[in-house]
Amino acid sequence: MTRQVSPFWPLEWWTAWWDAWSPEAYVAPLDDSGQAGALARLHATAFARPWDRHEFERMLCERSTLTHALWRSGAVQGFVLSRKVADEAEILTVVVSPSLRGGGLSRRLLGEHLSDLARSGIRHVHLEVDEGNDPALRLYARHGFRKIGERTGYYLRPDGSRATALTMRADIA
Repeated sequence: MTRQVSPFWPLEWWTAWWDAWSPEAYVAPLDDSGQAGALARLHATAFARPWDRHEFERMLCERSTLTHALWRSGAVQGFVLSRKVADEAEILTVVVSPSLRGGGLSRRLLGEHLSDLARSGIRHVHLEVDEGNDPALRLYARHGFRKIGERTGYYLRPDGSRATALTMRADIA
């Protein structure tokens, strides 16, 4: 499904125009399952057990899913995906292209995503993160997330060992 910005010009036209006018990265909602392959490739740069294209296609079609993409030069360079239920949401994944990590774009991406969640009536946001992922822990702390629990041995690491997942929550209303 292609989102229409106007009755005459599809989103792809506006995206191409914006990229030509401003090569800076920007954040926009994403509900196009045609980007599932790009999301899967990005996800594989950050996780030992990445999701495949079909998983992203399915999630992008669900009404309860909200996804924001970080766009630069006409391509998805990052994304955050969450699932909403009643007045709560769970962030399922956040990824930024390896070449753009450390530049503050994940803070902007997550901030816009959380703002959109709040505007849609979400009051509480949950997530899980590897206890050793210091950049992610700093990012989440900047957005008001606090640790509420642990899941020992939850994540499989590339070397076959297991890592503890920290469960976190932020109140955004």
